[in-house]
Amino acid sequence: MISAQASGGGEWIDTHCHLDAAEFDADRAAVVARAVAGGVRTLVVPAVAAANFAAVRACADAFPGVRPAYGIHPLYVEHAAEADLDTLRERLVSEAGASAAPVAVGEIGLDEYVPGVDRERQMVFFVAQLRIARALGLPVLLHVRRAHDAVLAAVRRVAAEKGVARPWAGGIAHAFNGSRQQAEAYIALGFRLGFGGVVTNPRARRIRALAAELPLSAIVLETDAPDMAPVFAHGARNEPAYLPRIAATVAELRSLRTEELAQATAANARAALPGLAAAPSYSVS
Repeated sequence: MISAQASGGGEWIDTHCHLDAAEFDADRAAVVARAVAGGVRTLVVPAVAAANFAAVRACADAFPGVRPAYGIHPLYVEHAAEADLDTLRERLVSEAGASAAPVAVGEIGLDEYVPGVDRERQMVFFVAQLRIARALGLPVLLHVRRAHDAVLAAVRRVAAEKGVARPWAGGIAHAFNGSRQQAEAYIALGFRLGFGGVVTNPRARRIRALAAELPLSAIVLETDAPDMAPVFAHGARNEPAYLPRIAATVAELRSLRTEELAQATAANARAALPGLAAAPSYSVS
């Protein structure tokens, strides 16, 4: 059995966890209980398509530490309809006053890693969702693979558009895998950068260097469970209980105590996603 425990303590926020995924259907409550036992007090659960908005909402209703985000993932736009954008906006507006209100628009972005994707359609949905986020004053959760420059250009364009009452709200570049220069560009646009299980791989030298050297104020933590399992759970289902062990690697790389990292990254998550500040979370006993 893989241990989920790590040395040190503190309050952890998993800024990207697909708790609604089918991989958790058999034991979702136990998964959350293990996470809470390890100090993970808040989970941000992003949608990937209009078809799973309700499942994400159900997770938020069932578990007090879960906060939803809604969006259409770039690899799902092929099967999305333009009406789904209306559905997205309507859900964000209708749930704004909920006890666990949406904290972001996401997971959205561009993915040029998968062969044969419709890049133009991805861009249309991405920009439309950026504009929804801007209009509602919500941050975004970005999915980016082999498309950082295009994503940055689109964000700059929407952030600079005139005639919008609300300012650009930034967000999180999830599972960041870009260069130092691209990292600095995201930070300049109000983003924090998400680091997860990849950082536990000694061969991921560039990602580990970024986790060690970027300003601490720019870093948030995530699992992307059930995917992107850390090295110590290779071949197994990833889950949010592993976040403290992932964090221990980041703390070691930065020569920080885990408690310091927990405090800083939780504050960073709340700064990136201000809705978390009002979120119900699991109390620390």
